[in-house]
Amino acid sequence: MKYNLLGNTGLVVSELCFGTMTFGGDGIWKNIGGLEQAQADELIKCAVDGGINFIDTANVYSYGQSEHLLGCAIKNLGIKRNDLVIATKVRGRMGEGQNNAGLSRYHILQSVDESLQRLQMDHIDILYVHGVDPLTPLEQTMRALNDVVASGKVRYIAVCNWPAWMVMKAQGIAAQHGWNKFEGLQYYYSIAGRDIEREVLPMAIDQNLAVMPWSPLAGGFLSGKYTRENEKNAGGRRDNFDFPPINKEKAYDIIEIMDPISKAHKTSVAAVALAWVRRQLGITSTIIGARKVEQLKDNIHSTSIQLSDEELKQLNEVSALPKEYPGWMVERQSGDRTLNQAKK
Repeated sequence: MKYNLLGNTGLVVSELCFGTMTFGGDGIWKNIGGLEQAQADELIKCAVDGGINFIDTANVYSYGQSEHLLGCAIKNLGIKRNDLVIATKVRGRMGEGQNNAGLSRYHILQSVDESLQRLQMDHIDILYVHGVDPLTPLEQTMRALNDVVASGKVRYIAVCNWPAWMVMKAQGIAAQHGWNKFEGLQYYYSIAGRDIEREVLPMAIDQNLAVMPWSPLAGGFLSGKYTRENEKNAGGRRDNFDFPPINKEKAYDIIEIMDPISKAHKTSVAAVALAWVRRQLGITSTIIGARKVEQLKDNIHSTSIQLSDEELKQLNEVSALPKEYPGWMVERQSGDRTLNQAKK
């Protein structure tokens, strides 16, 4: 296991982050996990034994059950709190009340206190805003986030699933007021879903923001269970919860390239998919999830896979994004301003 700096924080995190979306099974989350305390304990132990020091959860995962099970697992296993970096989230609906969702000051402060109670901790290392709230002005959200950091209840703030322009607007507001800024980004990114390469990833690299991809196996589609010949009833998560959306025909093309590569490395298609994400520029820690210890061990094993330049070329070509405007125009017009051109 390797460890990377988390953006500008000086904080060091493992190149894999263990996500606990499978803990608990309330509401829609029963299609993803359903794991109880003994299973949660077993997976946390496997993750920590494998060198992972970064654990991700969210208040909305099974409506608090995931946080509760994670906090209990850390206590049950006797793991030192300061040996872990714990991330959770705020934004999702946590009840029927009108103010039980969003990024208002009211909901942020309430949610942080409730998350700390469930986690049985006195602080959260990283608090993500878990999506956009169109009803709350960004300045109100950023002020509330600064205040929870100033209170000592949160160490750093980060963001999930916002468009790049909104992230930069929020950063500008924070800079203007001298408030804490976002230090990291959690976005969907896989070899079958490279959309963040258009705007989000270039922004992150330019601003030195940590990037933590979620669903690097495209909701289990890249687990190795799904092929053109075995499209239905493959026994994976997508049989009951077909998310995130992907171009499945293109994903099958990618799987057909990954399959012989996985055989050459004596590993799984899933491990190759994870190895590809890990090699991409700007990636800090890739979030993995599992229901079984065997799955988790295979995911951890992916850190030992070193894809060759030729293998990366094949994977990059089959998964490449179609060029969109203004990207293709920027590329075309920048051709005479490269360093090689300047030296002529």
